[in-house]
Amino acid sequence: MSGIFETSNQDSALTIGGTRVSGQEVRSQNVMAALSISNVIKTSLGPVGLDKMLVDDVGDVTISNDGATILKLLEVEHPAGKILVNLAQQQDTEVGDGTTSVVIIAAELLRRANELIKDHIHPATVIAGYRLACKEACKFIADQMALKVDKLGNEALVNVAMTTISSKILGGYGTFFAEMAVDALKAIKTTDYRGKPRYPVTAVNVLKVRGASARESSYFTGYALYRPFTSQAMKRTLKNPKIAVIDFDVTKTRMKMGVNVVIDNPENLEAIRKREADISAERARMLLDAGVTALFSTRGVDDVYVKMFAEAGAVTVTRVPKEDARRIAKGTGASLLTTLANLDGDESVDPATLGSAELVEQVRLADDDVVVIRGASEQRASTVILRGANDYMLEEMERSFHDSLCAVKRVLESGACVPGGGAVETALDIYLESFATTLGSREQLAIVEFANALLSIPKQLSVNAAKDSIELISKLRAYHAAAQKASADSPRSQLKSYGLDLHNGKLCDNVKAGVLEPAMSKIKMLKSATEAAINILRIDDMIKLLPEQQPEDPHAHM
Repeated sequence: MSGIFETSNQDSALTIGGTRVSGQEVRSQNVMAALSISNVIKTSLGPVGLDKMLVDDVGDVTISNDGATILKLLEVEHPAGKILVNLAQQQDTEVGDGTTSVVIIAAELLRRANELIKDHIHPATVIAGYRLACKEACKFIADQMALKVDKLGNEALVNVAMTTISSKILGGYGTFFAEMAVDALKAIKTTDYRGKPRYPVTAVNVLKVRGASARESSYFTGYALYRPFTSQAMKRTLKNPKIAVIDFDVTKTRMKMGVNVVIDNPENLEAIRKREADISAERARMLLDAGVTALFSTRGVDDVYVKMFAEAGAVTVTRVPKEDARRIAKGTGASLLTTLANLDGDESVDPATLGSAELVEQVRLADDDVVVIRGASEQRASTVILRGANDYMLEEMERSFHDSLCAVKRVLESGACVPGGGAVETALDIYLESFATTLGSREQLAIVEFANALLSIPKQLSVNAAKDSIELISKLRAYHAAAQKASADSPRSQLKSYGLDLHNGKLCDNVKAGVLEPAMSKIKMLKSATEAAINILRIDDMIKLLPEQQPEDPHAHM
C-alpha cells in the first residue's frame, strides 16, 4: 500500500505527494523517539542526579537538571517526541515537580506496550489494561499512601520543599530555602468564592541580584519592583498611598506622523506648541486632583510632569514591566488604565480605578534602588531576593525555588502528601501485580507491564546514586509486599512508608526521614504519563506530506 503514496501516478485516486509509514514500523519509530527523549533526562533524576549543559544557536548557555527546562530547550522534531516534551511542560505547569519522572514512566510504558503488541496482543487491549491500572493506582494512592498534612504539622511542609529542591542547586543549603518557600506562601494565603484556601504562586515575586552568597538571600512581605522613584526629590516613604497604574505616556503630546497643519500667522505656531504641552499637564493635574499619590507607568513621564508630582508630595515609577504592572494593579485593587477617556469622549479619572496599600517605599538593595509596596489591599504579596555569583546560577536558583513553591502550594491546597524515594511506585507495583491476578481477561498482561514500568523510577534513582539497584529494589519490594499483607494494627504495616536512602545506600522510613512529596504530584504524574502513552499507542499510520515544489523561474539563469 505504501507504494501508492510514494508514486506520482496521476491515474490513482489515492495519490498524495508524501510518504506513508504504517503498522508496527510506525509504532517502533514512536517508541524509539520516546526512549531517546527519556534517555536524555533520566540521569538527572533524584537528589544525586547530574546536570545538563545546553547551548543554543546564538551561544546562550543553560545549566539545569530540571526535566521541563531541558526538554523545552531541545529542538525535538519527531511528532511522538513532541508529545513527551508537552507532557513535561504540562506537569511543570500543573504541579511544578515530577517533570523528569513523568517522561521516564511514559517512555517505559510505551516500550513495554510495544513488546506486548509484538506478542500479538491488540493495542486496544493494552490501552484498556493501562487505563484500568491507572485508575486503580490513583485510588490506591489516595486511600492507602496519602498522609494528612495537618497531622504532620508545619515540619511536613518544610520537608516537602526540601525533597523538591534536594535534587537541585539549592539542595546544599539545608532547610534555609525550604523554610523561606513555606513562609513566602503562607504570607499570601487567600480564599476563593467557596471559602477554600488558595496560595497563588504568582503573588510571590522573585528578584535575582548578582553578588554575595546564596545564604544572603532574603524574604520579606510586600511586592518589590526593580525600579527606583523617578526623581531624587521625591519622598522615600509614603504611607497609605492612592495608587494609579497607567499604560500610556505622560509626555508632551505630539501630532501623529503625516498630520499637516497649515497656518497663516506664525504666532499660531507657538499656540499649538503650548497646547501640546498643556494636554499632558492637564492629565497630570487630573491624576493629582483624583488623589493619586503613587503613579506606576509602563511608559515614560517627562521631567516637567515629574516635577509637578514631586511638588504635590506624590511619587512616580516609570518603565514598569507590563507583567509587574498587572500584578500591582491586581494586588492593590487598581485598574490598569490605557487611557483617561470616558464614554462621553471627555477625559477624567474615576477614583474607583485607584488602588491602595499601607506603604510604598524605596529601599537600597545591593547597588540598586528598589520600590516596595507593603500591605496591598486586595492580595497580599511577598518577595524573595535571591543572591548568587552569576546569571547562570541565579536562573537555576529561580527555577529550583519556583518548583519548591509549586510543591508546597499543592500540599497546602490538597492537604495530602506521600512518602518519596520510590516508596509509592514500589507499593503500586506490588498492589497492581496482585490486582492483575483477579482478572480473567487479557488486560491482566497490560496491568502487570504497567506495574513493572513504575519500578523504572526507583531503579533509575539507585543507578544515578551509583548503588546496586537489583539488591535495593528486591529488598524494597519485599518490605512493601509484607506491609500490604499485614493487618492495620500490625507493626509491619508501617513498612509501606519505606523507600530508598540514596546517600547511604539503604532503605529507611521516609516519613520519619522527612522525604515527602505532594500526593497530587504522583496522581497527576500517573494520569498524564498514561494518557500520553495511550495517545502514542493509538497511532498506527503516519503520512508525511512533502513540501510543495515551487515552479522553476524560466528567467532564473539570466
